[in-house]
Amino acid sequence: MKDLISVNQINRQIFEDIFHFFKEYKNRYKNGETKISDLRGYSVLLPFFEESTRTRTSFELAGKIMGADTINISGSSSSIKKGETLYDTIKTLEAMQSDFIVIRHSMAGAAHIVAKEVKSHVINAGDGAHEHPSQALLDAFTILEHKGKIEGLKIAIIGDILHSRVARSDMKLLKMLGAEITVCGPQTMLPRHMEVFDVDYVTTNIDDALKDKDVAIFLRIQLERQKKVFFSTLNEYSIKYGLNQKRIDLLKEDAVIMHPGPVNRGVEMQSELVYGERSLILEQVENGLFTRMAIYRFLIEQ
Repeated sequence: MKDLISVNQINRQIFEDIFHFFKEYKNRYKNGETKISDLRGYSVLLPFFEESTRTRTSFELAGKIMGADTINISGSSSSIKKGETLYDTIKTLEAMQSDFIVIRHSMAGAAHIVAKEVKSHVINAGDGAHEHPSQALLDAFTILEHKGKIEGLKIAIIGDILHSRVARSDMKLLKMLGAEITVCGPQTMLPRHMEVFDVDYVTTNIDDALKDKDVAIFLRIQLERQKKVFFSTLNEYSIKYGLNQKRIDLLKEDAVIMHPGPVNRGVEMQSELVYGERSLILEQVENGLFTRMAIYRFLIEQ
């Protein structure tokens, strides 16, 4: 396993292996070991052709903590803006002889194309509306830390399923780990062939989706990917699919809420719930750092 492109590559053993490294790095960091030499002498290229704050920063910080040399390449300053093809960009990246290429791109399958052409370890940091495997791993690790298990949990994923790479990766990984998955969103924002995702329930009624769930994962509305109108107004969306205090009471008493961020406050959830007592949103951000450290470590040991 040279690369991490898709959650389809992850079985239970690989999940446990990466989780082992995740726990190791989290414990070491919490105990004050903020400089680790596991990637000393390695280089990490971070070509991000779409905007990112959390993912890019955590991959970069993870590399720096582990001793790697990290180099950011933003889409706005890359030669793609000058008309360079993805293939030529790949060959340029390959010539730099980096050990890791962490790529985000608007085209589904971009990371797979890069991985086939280079010797570097390639990590998919999001390819269009297709996949986001490191986000799925950090979501699963966060749930596992709080619930002690994933198998048998009832998890609802709510919002813009159609355009969300997080939804696709979360659905696959959490289902593989034994969770019962309910998907909810406006009919216009559900993929046409939901059966390919092998989820347990699909509904357009958020109250039904939330009832007696252990975990609720809300998704950002991907306005930048929407080429047509999928709902009338943001206010209507909030009324029908936003999390409020009344709806949070539909969950189990010990249920938690999650969101990959950034949150559209007052749309996907009421502002006071974003960092409320049920929320794991900031823990997701924190765990993103240790998850990405664990991914680096896992790949170099293969």
